Amino acid sequence: MPRYELALILKAMQRPETAAALRRTVETLMERGAVVRDLENLGERLLPYKMIKHNQRHSTGAYFLVDFYAAPSILDGLLDHLHRDVDVVRPAVLRKDERVPNSNCCGPPP
Repeated sequence: MPRYELALILKAMQRPETAAALRRTVETLMERGAVVRDLENLGERLLPYKMIKHNQRHSTGAYFLVDFYAAPSILDGLLDHLHRDVDVVRPAVLRKDERVPNSNCCGPPP
């Protein structure tokens, strides 16, 4: 299974509501067969521009990164589910490269 990263912006909420939204998201991933490796909280920040989602205007949001392994076939259904969640302002799934280059960037290999 390839490795992916879910960049997630949740609407500004109190801590219990944010935790419930994150729990829903991670449970959805696991129900679809994904293996969650890491969850990183990047904090609450101003959005780069005002976003309208589910007839609400958002100017701040809580940023999270979820690192997971999953089959590529579940991504379309996952993103569709996240776009319908009223607490999610912006979901984005990125494929992470497993290989880390060990070569020197500034010249030919020794």
